[in-house]
Amino acid sequence: MKHCLYCHQAIYMKVTWTNVFQVEQRPTLCQVCEARLECIVGNRCSICSRNSEETNCHDCERWDDYYGGKDPLLKNTSMYHYNDFMKELITKWKYRGDYMIGNVFHHKVHSQFLQHYRTIQEHFIVVPIPLTEERGYERAFNQTQMLASFIQAPKEEVLVRTLNEKQSKKTRTQRIMAENPFKLVKTLHNPVLLVDDIYTTGRTLRHAAQLLIENGCPAVYALTICRS
Repeated sequence: MKHCLYCHQAIYMKVTWTNVFQVEQRPTLCQVCEARLECIVGNRCSICSRNSEETNCHDCERWDDYYGGKDPLLKNTSMYHYNDFMKELITKWKYRGDYMIGNVFHHKVHSQFLQHYRTIQEHFIVVPIPLTEERGYERAFNQTQMLASFIQAPKEEVLVRTLNEKQSKKTRTQRIMAENPFKLVKTLHNPVLLVDDIYTTGRTLRHAAQLLIENGCPAVYALTICRS
């Protein structure tokens, strides 16, 4: 019998030939917890995945202006809204060291990658957003490496984080004006898919994308669990 990875209640499911052989699609959350996840549906910004009636939301228009019409991030695909339950789920996963909770996102990450990036799948290099060495030691794992492992494409860890400031403690303006916290240890000449957990202002992803573009990468996209 399986148990919910969040509340640990038993998950009762009808056994069929399909779910016997498709292990990765077996539920990881009970029905109550699954219902608390809020998928992003309806019209959304073509760049950042925020719900929007406009093709590009106001924030992304401002980013385009900021970069003089050359936004280094072509597209971010997010799957869920960052609601109260998602905050609890990610806190338990990232900050309380419950590694197994990351498996909640396995099938969704894989399916979203195929849905949005299938046409250029063969050329992608998947790059997880790194933690500092200190933060990695505190958590014992990097959640973005786990998310990247769910994607069937070549992976490279070419970014190193050199600054250890917590983004959650900064205002929007402070995030936008922050120094680039990354350095590049290897150049890439393939399209890159950055992987992170939460898209808030897009500053972190654009810092990484800008560095990659400036060093020969032709295009940078992103896949994130949540759009805050």
